[in-house]
Order: sequence, then structure tokens, then C-alpha cells
Amino acid sequence: MNTTRPDPKAPSSELGDLLRYWRDVRGVSQLDLSLEAGISQRQISFIESGRSVPGRDTLLILAQTLDVPLRERNGLLLAAGYAPVYSEAPWNAQEMHSVIRALERVTRQHEPFPAIVLDRYWNVLMTNDAAPRFFGCFIDMASREGPRNMLHLIFDPQGMRPFVADWNAVSRSLLQRVYRESVGHAVDAGTRRLLDELRAYPDVPRDWKMHHGPSADPTMPVIPMGFVHEGIVLRYFSLVTTVGAPQNVVAQELRLECMFPADDETEARHRQLLAGHSRHH
Repeated sequence: MNTTRPDPKAPSSELGDLLRYWRDVRGVSQLDLSLEAGISQRQISFIESGRSVPGRDTLLILAQTLDVPLRERNGLLLAAGYAPVYSEAPWNAQEMHSVIRALERVTRQHEPFPAIVLDRYWNVLMTNDAAPRFFGCFIDMASREGPRNMLHLIFDPQGMRPFVADWNAVSRSLLQRVYRESVGHAVDAGTRRLLDELRAYPDVPRDWKMHHGPSADPTMPVIPMGFVHEGIVLRYFSLVTTVGAPQNVVAQELRLECMFPADDETEARHRQLLAGHSRHH
């Protein structure tokens, strides 16, 4: 029977603190969590106070109800004294073979436009041929040390920063995306560290959290990112794809970003640009 059991040797309140943290993140009271999860409020109170340890299934029900990311669910299990249940194998492990093949297929089919597979901190795991060729039209990609991070590439004055049009709007929207697209909509220590590193670059707007209304072109369905090449602005938008129903930590954290031209002029010039870059490399 899987119930909360009084335990005089219960671990420190780490588990209780974690559960309370996720309730706070989701804005859920003990009563709300009790009603949603079908677990008594008294049990939840005992867990949070460290007076008892829940059964593993009970803990997983609470974690699922609070939409806790899989990596952090493993943390809750460890804090309760249980082994993790979600694999944290690396992204290129054998168990990820079918997902990797699908990503390779999609990125390849997206040629001649950039497609990039990212981890939860925007580190580049995989690209199609077009991505490095495109950025190589602006900077010497070979001179940048790995592992490459997409946001550092954009924010770095030695990277793409000098070529980004409408920097104030673009940098603000990218920083907001880090918050909005964080795994499970939870900003962890790694995400905070990334934000701190990005804010340390020059000319990053301090009021980036503020909403400034529509872009200069309200007829556009998205805010495009522009790159200036030989005085002409190439404008792109992204479609972001995630893995459906993941049961693996890394699968949940993967993100595929496909860049598309935002207008016909950009599409035509993009094709010319990459064709010319191929001839010179």
C-alpha cells in the first residue's frame, strides 16, 4: 500500500523544501495540490514538514501534478531516499537513437536554412550543414572554441553581435525566451547562470523583463531576428520543436530550432549568400 508513513528517521527537510518550492513555483496551495493529486492535505503537510516520507508512487503523483521536469523529479526521489526512475543518459546514447535519427532527418530536410539542436542551456548539440555555413558568412566559426552556445554566439561582440539588427529589441526578446522556454517553465541555477553571463555583455538592456508592446512592424505575426550583411538586413523567425511525451531527461530537454526567412527578399538573398559561401570554401 503506497501511503505516507510516519518515519522517525525521515531524511532532513530537503524533500519537504523541494516540494514546497515546486508548489510555490506553480502557485499551488497544499489544499489545491491535495484536490488535484487525490492525496490528503495532511499527508502533504507531513511531507513538507519532514515528519514523514511518502511512498515512491505517491511522490511521483505529486511531481506529475506539479509538472516537475523529469530531471528534478529524480532529485525529489533522491531526496526521499529512492533511486531515480528517469534515465539521464547523454543525448547521443543508444537509447536516444530513434530520436537522434528523427532530428537528423528534420535538420537535413531543412536545408538550405539553419536548423540547430540545443540542450536546455542553448548549447549546440547538432546542426545541419546550413547553420555553420550561414554564420560563417559573418564570422570565422572555426576560431570559436567549443562547445558552442547559441546565445553566447549572438551576444558576443566577437561573434554575431555586430551583425544583429535592432539589437535592443532582439536581445530583450532572447532573454525573455530563456525564461519562457526554460524546461518546465522553471528557472534553475544553470539558467540563472546563463542569464547572468549574457547580461554581462555590453549594451544589454537592463529593462529586458519589461514588455514594450508590438514590434515596429505590427503586421508581422512574429518579431523577426535580423542580420546585416553588406548593408542589407536578412530577417528570420524560428519554429521550435520539442520531443512529445518524453520519458528520458535529455529527451525532455532537447529543442530543435529551425530558422525560416521572414520575407521573400530574405529567402532569395539567403540562397545567394550560401551559394557564394560554398564557392569560396
